[in-house]
Amino acid sequence: MGDFANRVFAVVRRIPAGKVATYGQVGRMIGAPRAARYVGYALHGNPEPGSEPGCIPCHRVVFKDGRMATGFAFGGPDEQRKMLAAEGVAFDEEGRVLMDVFQWDGHPEGATAGGDGAADGPLGPPPDFDWEAELAEHPLHRCETCERPRADCRKNGA
Repeated sequence: MGDFANRVFAVVRRIPAGKVATYGQVGRMIGAPRAARYVGYALHGNPEPGSEPGCIPCHRVVFKDGRMATGFAFGGPDEQRKMLAAEGVAFDEEGRVLMDVFQWDGHPEGATAGGDGAADGPLGPPPDFDWEAELAEHPLHRCETCERPRADCRKNGA
């Protein structure tokens, strides 16, 4: 697999049992905040699915509203739900993960935000991540005040 998929797999391996992450959350953690769909594509090609140590637990990645992926590659949404339930994850009456309780905070198991548990990988984009370039086409981008306009930026008369 390529670098993107390998970065996805590295983050997904760190999601502890009994927690879930969203496709967008994984994307943000690898420095690709607008790549949720591509995270899904990478996980669809997961070479080591499962919940055993050493596997890539892609069943722990869900949509931002807690829904299971209808195209879950390893048995469908019912299988994904069974795997999550076996890890202690609970669901609402519509079958969605209770995200306010079970969404992973991105920190290593046992560590807390602001704690001294050092992560073995990135918890967000790298320090030199170019947010201006990433958001240049985003509706919140302000071309007239950006510091590094892209070729298609309105500040350049595009």
